[in-house]
Amino acid sequence: MNTPIKVLQVGDEMPVLELPPITRTTLALFAGASGDHNPIHIDIDFARKAGMPDVFAHGMLSMAYLGRALTEWVPQRQLMSFGVRFAAVTHLGDRVRCSGKVVEKTERAGRPCVRVDITAAKSTGEITLAGEALIALS
Repeated sequence: MNTPIKVLQVGDEMPVLELPPITRTTLALFAGASGDHNPIHIDIDFARKAGMPDVFAHGMLSMAYLGRALTEWVPQRQLMSFGVRFAAVTHLGDRVRCSGKVVEKTERAGRPCVRVDITAAKSTGEITLAGEALIALS
């Protein structure tokens, strides 16, 4: 359900999106859909040789979840920009939780907007992605 954008105010929070635990199937499906077949995400032997205990999620998978959370909250056409920095690894079994909060009203390209701080975090609270989105109000 999309919230009417014109009612967004500083302090408003987007609905939290909580995903099921990351599985090997999740990683295989994302690799196929994204074309990112980096073996560190799908080959346990390769991941172990790289010093990891097992495969782990693509950072872009969590970014895709954040994009989904944003566009379930507001119409995609209002999303002017969306960027993150990668902060931690998401392992098998981790549950991703996407959230965001309006932190500023501003103007870009002559359009009124809000800036939203967004995060993807594990159920432990550890932030794996942090960034912001710019949402047009008109």
